[in-house]
This record gives sequence, structure tokens and C-alpha cells, in this order.
Amino acid sequence: QTVKATGSIGVVGVFLPEDPNSPDKLAQRGQMAFDFGQFWFKGQRMATGQANVKAYNRQLSKLIEHNKVKPSWIVSHELPLEQAPEAYDNFDKRKAGWTKVILKPGL
Repeated sequence: QTVKATGSIGVVGVFLPEDPNSPDKLAQRGQMAFDFGQFWFKGQRMATGQANVKAYNRQLSKLIEHNKVKPSWIVSHELPLEQAPEAYDNFDKRKAGWTKVILKPGL
């Protein structure tokens, strides 16, 4: 319903082959509900993939270093490295407010 006939669907983000802790039963098995009949009938296309992080790392690091960009808005927590197990547990359980965590040795 959201893509016109012969349009394309681009899947961005992170998709896990299995996500046992998901509240969605299909996602627990690495599946999702999808109306393949309408997809085929409308002649649509779908593309997936991962961002080429290595291609952007150096450039982004320099922008951050020179205060041209501030990625801190996405960071929800800065914790000492020793709290990594707790941080992973909260993130894995999808606790509210846990988006990106920076773990710092010696904090």
C-alpha cells in the first residue's frame, strides 16, 4: 500500500536472522509478514544490504574531531566498560531509552 506499482522498497537498518527476544513471533524466527502476491502483481523490487562503513569511517572521524558534526544525540548512555554485561542486557531486552551505548575503559 505504501509503494506505487513498479516502485522499489529499500530495506535499511539492522535485520537479524533470528531475534529470540523480540515480542514479535515471526521476528523470533527471522521472518516477517509480507504480502508477496501484491508485491508480484505490482511489479515491485526490493533491495537490502549493509552500509559500507569502512568507506565513511575516516571522513566521519575527521568531521567529529573538528566539531563539524555531533553524533552524541543518538547516544543514550556512557558507561564504564565493567558495566558492559548490564548494558547489553538492557539493549537486548529493548528497555526504554537504550539506543546507543558508549563503553569507556577506566571511566
